[in-house]
Amino acid sequence: MFNEQPPVWYAVYTRPKCEKKVTDLFTRKKVEHYCPVQPLVRARKIIQEPLFPSYVFVHIPESRSWVVKETDHVINFVYWLGQPAIIPDHEIGLIRQFLRDYEEVSMEKFPLSAEGDKVVATGARIVQISSNRVKVALSSLGCSLVATIPSREITVISGHKAVNGHHY
Repeated sequence: MFNEQPPVWYAVYTRPKCEKKVTDLFTRKKVEHYCPVQPLVRARKIIQEPLFPSYVFVHIPESRSWVVKETDHVINFVYWLGQPAIIPDHEIGLIRQFLRDYEEVSMEKFPLSAEGDKVVATGARIVQISSNRVKVALSSLGCSLVATIPSREITVISGHKAVNGHHY
């Protein structure tokens, strides 16, 4: 009997505007996936816009990578230093929590380089709390999530800010 590798989260790069098609195909293939979306108003209609354009996250063991690569509209895994980039569980959890807690969320990329910068995927961390913004860094993805918060939802408690029940 062989030992199956545990599943991990990978970022998959899709053709532009094909995230929904890819998620539908992953559902049919029984591949666990996550495509973070947020509501956006366009021409008096609310649409679900991907937070990470052209990215879908998959939760699979490495041995099943062929299933993902053979899926229509998938270009490839996102690579870092010659290997498919592994996204830690806690960063996927943070993305889910951030989208649950905040309404106006955007993604900002920050540069990653193989030389000079030390990339430590030990966790997302809060990098900024200003008068109406909360920003967290997702080191494995090379980006930050930024939420704009109505001032009525911010409370200062003994030198720390509380936003939506979270203390920072």
